[in-house]
Amino acid sequence: MNRAQHTREEILNSTPRKGFFGHPKGLSTLFLTEFWERFSYYGMKAILVYYLYYSVAKGGFGLDEGVALQIVSIYGTLIYMSGIIGGWIADRITGTQHAVFYGGFLIMIGHILLSLPNNLTMVMIALLFLICGTGLLKPNISTTVGELYAQNDARRDAAFTIFYMGINSGALLSPLVTGYIQTRFNFHLGFLVAAIGMFCGLIIYVVTRKKYLGLAGLSTPNPLTKQEIKKTSIYTGVVIILIAIYLIILQVNDALTLQNFSLFITLLGVILPIVIIVNMLVSKDVTKVERSRVLSYVPLFITAVAFWMIQEQGSTVLASFADNKTQLDLGKATNGLIHFHVPAAWLQSFNPIFIVALAPVFAALWVKLGKFNPPTVHKFAIGTIIAGLSFIIMYIPLAGPHNLINPLWLILSYLLITIGELCISPVGLSTTTKLSPVSFTARMMSLWLLADATAQGLNAQLVVVYTKISQMDYFLYSGIVAIAIGVLLFLLSPLVKKGMKGVF
Repeated sequence: MNRAQHTREEILNSTPRKGFFGHPKGLSTLFLTEFWERFSYYGMKAILVYYLYYSVAKGGFGLDEGVALQIVSIYGTLIYMSGIIGGWIADRITGTQHAVFYGGFLIMIGHILLSLPNNLTMVMIALLFLICGTGLLKPNISTTVGELYAQNDARRDAAFTIFYMGINSGALLSPLVTGYIQTRFNFHLGFLVAAIGMFCGLIIYVVTRKKYLGLAGLSTPNPLTKQEIKKTSIYTGVVIILIAIYLIILQVNDALTLQNFSLFITLLGVILPIVIIVNMLVSKDVTKVERSRVLSYVPLFITAVAFWMIQEQGSTVLASFADNKTQLDLGKATNGLIHFHVPAAWLQSFNPIFIVALAPVFAALWVKLGKFNPPTVHKFAIGTIIAGLSFIIMYIPLAGPHNLINPLWLILSYLLITIGELCISPVGLSTTTKLSPVSFTARMMSLWLLADATAQGLNAQLVVVYTKISQMDYFLYSGIVAIAIGVLLFLLSPLVKKGMKGVF
């Protein structure tokens, strides 16, 4: 067990302070590692739902479309939910720097398993490797970015925006590559490309982390004591036994269905953030000021859930919409001007394309606005309202006479969700590190990722609704709910800003 403890000053002195666009060189290590990890994640996810519901003749498993959408939503929930465990492991056992490496290795194994021709059971095992690996890597690499900067370093928000560009550069390229390979060759070769991407990320991380990251991520803020190790082992065993008993009871009563499992995961997604927040609030290691900041984080978390419920449907509902309801034959869409059939997975690249194009604009905008820069709480509200609009506009083409809509409508929807995302996601990463109690740094980042898990858990129920009601109604009502939550946050913003105790 790693029990190293380093002060913020020691960490800052151990890293090159410049060398990457005016930022510490360690940011380049984390940027490139995250680029390749996201390349592998989004490349696989871009074709996963098609792999599940395409017919056997097309290389898939031929599952019902609603079932496939639900499986991908459950997978997304567990991916981000696993960040809780990954954050806890880093906080109390390994430190974030080691956790990132272990996570990347597990992710690579998962993609390799997917690349092999196999049955549905092996696919689920591969997804389990990906879930465990992402839980270790995702929250901890973001936390390590925060450790490269002093608490009030003016470059901090810009650093997370640059880091976010690394995420989305990988997300941009991967659907184009895996989507093309899947349509021209097969699914398995597409998954192999994802495995190679994670391998590249691991190599970069191993070669550069000692020189550029220094002591960042090597501390364990709250290491386990011998007594806690025993207690934790008992608690872990009890939880595993209870889950096993629950599954056995369902099996005996012929109730072990995807729907029941999905409902269980959804409930976990709602309960876990409540448990984590309460745990921080009652902890004796959390000061009065830190407790106030955690409370102020709650409405931001709820708003983020509403936002991610819209955004994360890009790989489920919108992926299905692109495949079944969008005119992908450019010859017909452009009246013969362009003759090319677009792989459905390519449309998932528009969100990261817009992020890469607009992220520098937003990063510069927040700095240029100076004292007129909107506070974090307003950015969250604006982002969620725009996300709601991205769904409401889909009502317009669906009300028309055509069976297949022009892809420009879907692209416009992605543009709006991207603008909303740039108001929330990089700002949320930065704000989470600022509002985090000292003893709960990685777990606080896990809580931020859990907003996505909670959203996808709720989506696991919504995607079933999507296949059963009017698509116009689905987009309209989903958008209205998101806008209402954004407006409510605006109304509560004075209270939230007061509770943040000087963090803006």
